[in-house]
Amino acid sequence: MDYKQGRYSGLIKPLFGFIDLVIINMTIYLFEINLNNTPLFSLYISILWIIISVKNHFYEVQRRSKIIQIIPLLLRQMLLFAIILYAFIGFFKQPVISRLGLGNYFLCVFVAIFVFKIFTFFLIKKYRTVLSGNTRNVIVIGKNEKTRQLIKTFNARLDFGYIFKAQFSINDEYFSLEKCFRYIIDNNIDEIYFSVAELTNKQINELVDFADNNLRELKFIPDNKDIYSKKLKYEYYDYIPVLSLRAIPLQESVNKFIKRSFDILFSAFIIIFVLSWLTPILAILIKLESKGPVFFKQSRNGFNYKEFDCYKFRSMMPNKDAHLYQATKGDLRVTKVGAFIRKTSIDELPQFFNVLFGDMSVAGPRPHMVSHTNMYAQRIDKFMVRHFVKPGITGLAQISGFRGEIEKDKDIINRVKYDIFYIENWSLLLDLKIIIQTFVNALRGEEKAY
Repeated sequence: MDYKQGRYSGLIKPLFGFIDLVIINMTIYLFEINLNNTPLFSLYISILWIIISVKNHFYEVQRRSKIIQIIPLLLRQMLLFAIILYAFIGFFKQPVISRLGLGNYFLCVFVAIFVFKIFTFFLIKKYRTVLSGNTRNVIVIGKNEKTRQLIKTFNARLDFGYIFKAQFSINDEYFSLEKCFRYIIDNNIDEIYFSVAELTNKQINELVDFADNNLRELKFIPDNKDIYSKKLKYEYYDYIPVLSLRAIPLQESVNKFIKRSFDILFSAFIIIFVLSWLTPILAILIKLESKGPVFFKQSRNGFNYKEFDCYKFRSMMPNKDAHLYQATKGDLRVTKVGAFIRKTSIDELPQFFNVLFGDMSVAGPRPHMVSHTNMYAQRIDKFMVRHFVKPGITGLAQISGFRGEIEKDKDIINRVKYDIFYIENWSLLLDLKIIIQTFVNALRGEEKAY
């Protein structure tokens, strides 16, 4: 099975957010506002700008968005920003601040961000239209009036950035889903659109499984709005209704920024205040008991199935089977020091360097050995969905009792179910809950921590 390796650029929205922060901070120095503490004011407006941007979905402008949708978004954002500006006077008791200067500052910021937002909106559209950049390859399965209109939209609206590659008709005597699947893999198709009315339930299930297991995005062309549950995302491409199968919060730029910022701060804290003194102690103990390296390095699959080196404190005698077989209960390869650090999960702490380097997150689906990942990808349905996000040092499945050795298929099946729930329902609060529960479980000791 040939898995998709590339993804779309995730830098555009964070870059726009950074430029907006630069604008609102640099503009302060253009006006006489009479601030007693400029750094405090700058920190205040920056933090609240990020918060209201998240709540307002200010940077979640899609390639299909229209200018009429952008303007109300801008007005709402700037109205909230005006409120927090003048709230600073009362909240921090700053009576000497010039109201006129603050008003001039706000108007300047409003104009600058308004112009920048509109300019970049049209610039990206021109980039897709003229230079064919930021594009996605798509196919359509089904042949009816709605698919015809959708294909016409793909071909006419070059600013959307969709490159229509092929249409597969259900009524074609040579049609088969296997043929579609081969075409998708061979032509690096990013998104699959299909008409719900033309496929059987069995065919839809096969298509869903293929998209999940090969990291393709699958989108429905429905015959009415009520055909599926509210969990599906309903969108319009011009006047064509399209349903997205799975909403992944961590695909949103703001959420990625929040999670990455938390990962960096938390991992840096652990590295500085825990690993800085714990590593030398463990290094001595590990070396005294057995010859070999202090750290154990193992290839694992991460975001988008990309391999990376995962680090641990070595807990076993050096052996050639370490990359092939998980530790089992009573495993003779585990050293005495290793048994302790595995029981308390201390052996996992070097993975905070993986988090800092960007290969992992603090919380997320646990990565498996490459050999096991390849095996489970073939045997376990939807196993590949776990690779839509970065793997974690700990995860929802682990705190729910599905950690350690996989003895039966139901162990990995349940692990995948929890991982998919995490992916579809991510929040920073959920991450904090996972981290706290992981710490509590480590203190209590876990049955499968061996």
